[in-house]
Amino acid sequence: EGPNKTGTSCALDCGAGIGRITKRLLLPLFREGDMVDLTEDFLVQAKTYLGEEGKRVRNYFCCGLQDFSPEPASYDVIWIQWVIGHLTDEHLAEFLRRCQSGLRPNGIIVIKDNMAQEGVILDDVDSSVCRDLQVVRRIVHGAGLSLLAEERQENLPDEIYHVYSLALR
Repeated sequence: EGPNKTGTSCALDCGAGIGRITKRLLLPLFREGDMVDLTEDFLVQAKTYLGEEGKRVRNYFCCGLQDFSPEPASYDVIWIQWVIGHLTDEHLAEFLRRCQSGLRPNGIIVIKDNMAQEGVILDDVDSSVCRDLQVVRRIVHGAGLSLLAEERQENLPDEIYHVYSLALR
């Protein structure tokens, strides 16, 4: 609410997979959206999974986030979930800078991901990393973004990583 309210015209789902976030979160809130994912098969499946609502997806970009550049001033929200661990610190910072230029006035970037308790943990299976919150904050600030809000997801088992959502601009 208020004069700096984020618009509801268009959202970008980064690391979109088959479109679960697009379908259940973004399309109900935004007039249209775009999806970007590295795996072409996921984007093909998304067209079926999204059904009739998929007509409101303008673009299915098949690209790694380290190489993706959102069109300038195009998105009210850029949603990045469960994917930052597949980017190096440098690629993540560069991607966030490009995302910032992709925002419309009052737009926000949301990162929702696992956060390690301390440091950076390498996953030997898929070579991804899980960073702690301080490391992610440092990358965010180094990319020239401000942290607007931060929230830890509650009621998750103690033995799994903490899940945080960060709103950035």
